[in-house]
Amino acid sequence: MRKLLTSVLAAAAFSFGGSGLIFAADMPLKAPPVPVSIWTGFYVGGTAGAAWGTFDPSTSTSALPGGEFAPSSLVAFNAAGSSLSIKPSGFSGGFEAGYNWQPGNLVFGVEGDIEWLPLRGSTTTGPIVYPCCAPSTFTLSASASANWLATARARVGIAAGSWLLFATGGAAFTSLQGNFSFSETFYGAAPEIASISEGKVGYTVGGGIEGKLWDHWSVKAEYLYVDFGSISTTGVYGTGVIIPPQPFSHSFDLKADIARLGLNYHF
Repeated sequence: MRKLLTSVLAAAAFSFGGSGLIFAADMPLKAPPVPVSIWTGFYVGGTAGAAWGTFDPSTSTSALPGGEFAPSSLVAFNAAGSSLSIKPSGFSGGFEAGYNWQPGNLVFGVEGDIEWLPLRGSTTTGPIVYPCCAPSTFTLSASASANWLATARARVGIAAGSWLLFATGGAAFTSLQGNFSFSETFYGAAPEIASISEGKVGYTVGGGIEGKLWDHWSVKAEYLYVDFGSISTTGVYGTGVIIPPQPFSHSFDLKADIARLGLNYHF
């Protein structure tokens, strides 16, 4: 009887264990969840924030036989002309539009925007005493401005739930205006005045974070750096009656930082 009970229990255990093994082997492996594509599509929106930058105006000249500047005065003039600095700041705001494509957790996109960018300012150095000819002095002045900014950029990011962390970069567009002047008390001639206005293409890089709010809306925080290189012009001081006309070279550039918030509607 004991041997029979042992045999029955062993058979039952083998049958249960075998079916359990078979059942476990037959169970399909559960695939990891596929990320939901919540960023794919077109969107439009608005931005608002702050912008601050640097114009680096510069005025220089070179020695001419019988010209305006003695060697020591030429050194003083060029040193003053390279020390000019304008650091404007202000509110920026505008509109943007773009398209995202989300394969898995990666998000690729393109975005364009145009905004008001009121960066402007002026600076003056002097009066500076001529080393050769005290108490005669000279004064240099410069002003520069940019009123708008447009960009066309690529975006790449990583989606985590309803959040998107992204980097961006591309082309930047603006129009730069500048004015320069030089005056002195030595000869008392009319001031040298030069102006320049030029459309300029530069580059921009940056990044930020964007989060879905409800339905079709999202909010983002973004930083952009823009660099437009330099533009230049020339001018001439003097009429040639007392001294030969003295040529001047003028230039300035624009580099700016932009921190802004955006609200977008996704179609």
